[in-house]
Amino acid sequence: VQLQASGGGLVQAGGSLRLSCVVSGSRFSINHMAWYRQAPGKQRELVADITSGGSTNYADPVKGRFTISRDNAKNTVYLLMNSLKPEDTAVYYCNKRYGTVTWGKGTLVTVSS
Repeated sequence: VQLQASGGGLVQAGGSLRLSCVVSGSRFSINHMAWYRQAPGKQRELVADITSGGSTNYADPVKGRFTISRDNAKNTVYLLMNSLKPEDTAVYYCNKRYGTVTWGKGTLVTVSS
């Protein structure tokens, strides 16, 4: 399984970004997928997840600001991030929600104040 995240960048506080993650080598449509992030000096944390049926869950710090979605036809999971804050600065990764596979390189999101 390969995970290719993209869409990160530098944005001012209050701005938006949309991350994408293409998953290959797996039966994507049945996978419970998630976005994670790792800020400098901190452990990786779960940001949001989405089941094969489209049900979603969010970590408290991002509720109401982030939206996770998926396109099974494109083997892609998305993360729309609105009202970004400097504390959202991190490398963002996608992976399975349970039974994670080898992590990809992630995509860096930097939010300036």
